[in-house]
Amino acid sequence: MPIIEHQQFIKAPVEVCFDLVRNVDIHTQTTSKTRERAVSGVTEGFLEQGDTVTWEATHFGIKQKLTAKVTVMEKPHTFVDVMVTGAFHSFVHTHQFIEEAGGTIMIDKFQYKSPFGPIGVVADKLFLEKYMTAFIVSRAKALKKIAESME
Repeated sequence: MPIIEHQQFIKAPVEVCFDLVRNVDIHTQTTSKTRERAVSGVTEGFLEQGDTVTWEATHFGIKQKLTAKVTVMEKPHTFVDVMVTGAFHSFVHTHQFIEEAGGTIMIDKFQYKSPFGPIGVVADKLFLEKYMTAFIVSRAKALKKIAESME
């Protein structure tokens, strides 16, 4: 089961970073390359514990839907969303925020299991893990830019 971890320092308060990451509208803005949009559940505003959201996006040229549920919300330091339905066999995405002098360290930990058993393992090694890492890093950089422009 691959685990992707990425840390991003952001020159903004922890509360600002936390709220940006759980904001559905900002999520859509920071995933424009995959044309991600919320189509069911919470479709605008802030996600809270127990909320679900269904995202529609295009990955690898294929339009897909994925429903995630927020299972943990410890404001403003941690929240966790897990896949309910979607293309993965499973995933858990942990978002952590640590206050630092002059800003916040945002940590994404994305743990997933690909579908299709051994074929999925091969897909991970060939392209999927690299693709997901690039997706997470790209979104973190976009969040950094938004947060720092607010200060």
